[in-house]
Amino acid sequence: MSSVIASTRFSVLDRSRTREGQDAPQALRGTVRLAQQVEELGFHRFWVAEHHGVPGVAGSAPTVLAAAVAAATSTIRVGTGGVMLPNHQTLVVAEQFGVLESLFPGRIDMGLGRSVGFTGGVRRALGREKDDAEDFAGQLSELLGWFEGSRGPRGTRRAHPQVHAHPSEGLRVPPFVLATGEGAGIAAAAGVPLVIGDLKGRDRLSAAVERYRAEFRPSVWADEPYVVVAGTVAVAGSEEEARRLLVPEAWAMAYSRTHGTFPPLAPAGRIEAAAMTAKEREFYESGLRGPIHGTQEQVKEALEAVISDTGADEVLVTTSTYDRAALLDSFRRLALLAGLTSADVPAAA
Repeated sequence: MSSVIASTRFSVLDRSRTREGQDAPQALRGTVRLAQQVEELGFHRFWVAEHHGVPGVAGSAPTVLAAAVAAATSTIRVGTGGVMLPNHQTLVVAEQFGVLESLFPGRIDMGLGRSVGFTGGVRRALGREKDDAEDFAGQLSELLGWFEGSRGPRGTRRAHPQVHAHPSEGLRVPPFVLATGEGAGIAAAAGVPLVIGDLKGRDRLSAAVERYRAEFRPSVWADEPYVVVAGTVAVAGSEEEARRLLVPEAWAMAYSRTHGTFPPLAPAGRIEAAAMTAKEREFYESGLRGPIHGTQEQVKEALEAVISDTGADEVLVTTSTYDRAALLDSFRRLALLAGLTSADVPAAA
């Protein structure tokens, strides 16, 4: 195993995708079960996401789901990828993570994003607008201030000095910023770890990481930069098998971009046999080209290149597919090539 791979942490983000013929409760229970399985495989952390009003995604309340995951596991770190800060009051977010950290000390991560609702209707239901994401840096500073006590980040006065977040104040729940747009600069200024996607777009990825490292200011949250690169990784016995793992999600993304609705994951065989419009085909093929996929050797080579280019400390894998057994086998193969587990670990169903 290369020293690049051996010195890198590997983690999993699951978005609780629904499958055709299955309901949202099954998807959520599947997320909890997957967390238990990847814990057994040796992954470092397991994160859940926040999506509102999306038919194909059951994960709408990440801190609630994180509590269920943490209760069902014992060693893996558990967190959010992420809580979308513009959708919430910072005091409530601080209190939720304070409760999680109090119940599961030393295992909770606070991944934070800046996206607002998927559609105008969802944003109105949340009481939010697109421009609510513009002050993400201020929201992040206020949130961290609730944990730091009467003085906020870097000694600034907290926005509500008469109010205290309980049981959060004084706790150190590691914050992570999910980078979109100016996210890398915001993470650097706050002195917190950065999570950034697009494993195949390495020029953009490297440029954002370089900016983050150059502008990073040490804080009580992190002494030095910490970079997590995130994206889809599919590993199978052959390149074609790995490609077929990508088909359900690639089609769901293509459908959402052409119809405005995000569908449940469908079986790969049915999708491959279906007729597509030219626009659907374009988005679908683009979705298949983006992720890292192939045999263990092919994926290892691709990951080594990404890690070498970015100096990433960690890889966060976000793979979704219809076949849960095939998905788990992909994670098992990834754990093997990353040296997280031994070859005698069976492929569980």
